[in-house]
Amino acid sequence: MKKLIKNNKNLTILLALILVVAATSIYHSYKPLPEDVSFEGDVHYVKEVDFLYDLTYGQKDNLQKEHEIFDRIYEVIEEAEEFIVIDMFLFNGYNDGEMDYPPLSDTLMKNLLSKKKDNPEVEIVFITDEINTTYGSHEAEELKTLEENGIEVIETDVHVLRDSNPLYSGLWRVFFQWFGQGGSGWLKNPMAKSAPDTTVRSYLKLMNIKANHRKVIATDKKAIISSANPHDASGLHSNTAFEVSGPVIQDILETEQAVLDFSGGGTLPEYKGDAEEGDIAVQLLTERKILDHVLKEIKRSKDKEEIWVGMFYLAERRIIEELIDAADRGVTVNLILDPNEHAFGQQKIGLPNRPVAAELVEEGQGNIEIRWYNTQGEQYHPKMIYFKREEESTIIGGSANFTRRNLYDLNLETDIKITASNDEQVMMEMNEYFLRLWSNEDEMYTLPLESYKDEMTFMKKAMYRIQKILRFTTY
Repeated sequence: MKKLIKNNKNLTILLALILVVAATSIYHSYKPLPEDVSFEGDVHYVKEVDFLYDLTYGQKDNLQKEHEIFDRIYEVIEEAEEFIVIDMFLFNGYNDGEMDYPPLSDTLMKNLLSKKKDNPEVEIVFITDEINTTYGSHEAEELKTLEENGIEVIETDVHVLRDSNPLYSGLWRVFFQWFGQGGSGWLKNPMAKSAPDTTVRSYLKLMNIKANHRKVIATDKKAIISSANPHDASGLHSNTAFEVSGPVIQDILETEQAVLDFSGGGTLPEYKGDAEEGDIAVQLLTERKILDHVLKEIKRSKDKEEIWVGMFYLAERRIIEELIDAADRGVTVNLILDPNEHAFGQQKIGLPNRPVAAELVEEGQGNIEIRWYNTQGEQYHPKMIYFKREEESTIIGGSANFTRRNLYDLNLETDIKITASNDEQVMMEMNEYFLRLWSNEDEMYTLPLESYKDEMTFMKKAMYRIQKILRFTTY
């Protein structure tokens, strides 16, 4: 009898724990978002939008680089007179030592320190993600140096955001989060060989994957919304960015103020510049609002129009299905994708892009074509879609991959939507960019779909579907 009572008691405790974990997981998957997260700004009109890009191409032992994004960011820092607000996901010099990486993190840090020294009245705020300390396992030297020199550093408290792995997040929040991540680590750092060893507790937090994934800089004069990180191991990636001015800067400050509000920061300055009176429409989008606008623009694409995509990760089902539907309507859909071979020195197996590419071509009624960027150990890292129409076209680009994690209010993301007539410079440059890569007009930038066909397609499709169902992915 005593044994039966004891067993019943243990069963009751177990069921109670299961209920607590399940309730915790459900709540943190759907809890209310902080104010100004998932933001849709007003439409503003400007005279000019500059399209910036980084391209790496050629052979691994003789890589050619056309990189302009961070060179322009350094100039924007120098031109600022009142404030500089930067939000960057990856900001460190850790790497695997296998390639000659440019020192992006150190160069950006030195530019900010120089600006603060020469113009101490300029307010500088640097916002970033806890990935740079491997989730609290060690200090980040670059961030420490900025703080020691009077620059405010904010590490985003992603704890308040919704959880992306419901099968794991409840367990982590109920049992593991209370132990913290600091202390002497002994496990190899997942970021890079040169990064400090990390703790088991940091790995446990890492598995509850979510991030401030934004890449944006705003000053009193200019803003740049980008896909590029000031991260040495990412320094050879191909990326894209857009430079704008005007009241959209205040929209950026509003979305960044939201991060400070839930991360223990202060108050950001306000943009006091004048509105422009141009013909180019720009609109700031973050988180889920990016998905809403992408889907809306795909749905309104018509027969004979074109959709061009340059993307690192493509996995979001609603976008995939809408692209297939658009192809059924006679829309020409051309995608340049990363082959998903490399990430921080690690070999990957092509997920998610390869099974997605096979599905798109198979279902696309002959109107979907895919080419792989010809990577040589680096990544094709843009996150951009271009709707080419007869008279007026639209671009949506920035930090957000087309995945659930990036588009469903889980990560923090910033994109910009640009709509203008086809004779505007930004649209002509966008058209030239895609045609250059697609046609390989002066270099072997892209490879045909068949270049990455292999006998594991079925297995990869199955793994992709299982990962999507269980949500145990890093994309």
